Formats: sequence, structure tokens, C-alpha cells
Amino acid sequence: MSPPEGYSKASPGQVCHLKRSLYGLKQASRQWNAEFCLKLQAYGFVQSAHDHCLFYMISDTRCLALVVYVDGVLLAGSHESDIEALKLYLDRLFTIKDLGYAKYFLGIELVRGTAGLYLNQRKYVLDILQDAHMLECKPASTPLPPGLKLMATSGTPLLDPDRYRRLVGRLLYLNMTRPDITYSVQHLSQFVTSPTTAHWDAATHVLRYLKGSPSIGLFYPSSGSFTLESYSDADRGVLSRHGVLLTGYCVFLGGCAVAWKTKKRV
Repeated sequence: MSPPEGYSKASPGQVCHLKRSLYGLKQASRQWNAEFCLKLQAYGFVQSAHDHCLFYMISDTRCLALVVYVDGVLLAGSHESDIEALKLYLDRLFTIKDLGYAKYFLGIELVRGTAGLYLNQRKYVLDILQDAHMLECKPASTPLPPGLKLMATSGTPLLDPDRYRRLVGRLLYLNMTRPDITYSVQHLSQFVTSPTTAHWDAATHVLRYLKGSPSIGLFYPSSGSFTLESYSDADRGVLSRHGVLLTGYCVFLGGCAVAWKTKKRV
């Protein structure tokens, strides 16, 4: 490894002699990522400007994508031969371990079939319910009670606000496969600075809804059209009187949800 920045005792051209495993060094993750990115770009990949963990190669007839998390890599492509060639290339450089078709990645379950690919976070939902001691709770039919409008002054301050922040953080990650709770989680995330009992009650209502629908996810068929559709809406209710507007959108490609968001605008 090269001497770290700010270390002036090393002469030009000298390197560090490691006395421990590379994984035991603070620089390890950064050096590994830098080397891995360099080799992928040399292969022809382009690193996404929006998500630096995503790399892609696109031509008129072929598509290959790669997602990296620490030392875990997920590959997807339009041609099996392209994926196999990339795995051979990476194995020559880093000696990788091929785990076959992905079934579970970063809390997301992937179920493959002839009809298509189904993504869900059922185990992640059950883990959240277990940590909140709500595995035996009564299910709710909606993410939030109809007509509920939370305010910063609703309820009394929580004695343990970190519990609320941890829960909202986990629900934000659950949004990856659950567009149905996007609005609810966005509403709850506005109060992480000073959560109250009313905010916590609303958060537990979301958990009750998840208890009744832990397996809901996203399905992407193996065949279909490439028609792009987009829908949007705005909440002009109570919040609009305070100069605040909630907007939301959902984008579908061939009938499959590919992007969604709820945002507060002032």
C-alpha cells in the first residue's frame, strides 16, 4: 500500500509493509473500492453519477449492470454469456466466489421464475416487528389512520427519541420494495428531531399495517412492453394553509414500478 497522506518520512517510491491483514487496516475499504472501480472501468463499465455503487455497460442490443456493496457484487444482464465473461475477468483479478443466482441481497429477497422476478423484504419486515415486540400485534388495513395529519407539537416528547429514529430509518430502507408506505414514512421522517408520543403511535400503526402484509413486494415480468407511464398527485389539505405542499409521483416501465417518491415542498 502507498503511504497515507500527511506521512512525510517515506522516500519517493517507497510503500508500506503490512504487519496485519489488509482487512484490519482503516484504509482497506477505500483502497479496495478504488482498485475495484479502476478494474471495472478498464473492462468498459461506466460508474453511475447518481449512485457510485452502480456500474453499467449498455449497447444497442446488450445490457450489463453491476452493483457492489463492500466486497459483495450483484450482476444482472440481458445475456448470460456476458455475465459469465465478467465473472471470469473478476476471478482472474480478485479470486471471487460465485454464489450462483441471487436469492437474498442486503435484506431483499429475490424469487426467480419463468414468469419473472419478484422482490420483497419479508424477513426484514419480520425483523422490524420482532425488534419492536409487535409480532403478535393486530394488523391494520391502512399504513396510517385515514385523515391523520401529524404536527410537530402533537403529543408529548418521547423519553427515548432514539428508538423512534431507529424505527424510521429502518422503514426508509423498506421503501425500496414498498411504495405503499412511501407517504407514511415520509410523513414520520419529518419529526425525527423531536418525536412525540403521537408520532410513535403513528409509527406503530405502520408496523401493524406491515404485520398484515409482510410479503408485499415488486414483480418484474420476464416479458412485456417498454411503455413509460408516470403518475403524480399533490396534497392540498391542512398543510397547504401553512405554505407547505406534499407532492408524490410513481413511474412505471411496462407496468412495473421503477421509481417513486413523496416530497414536502414549501
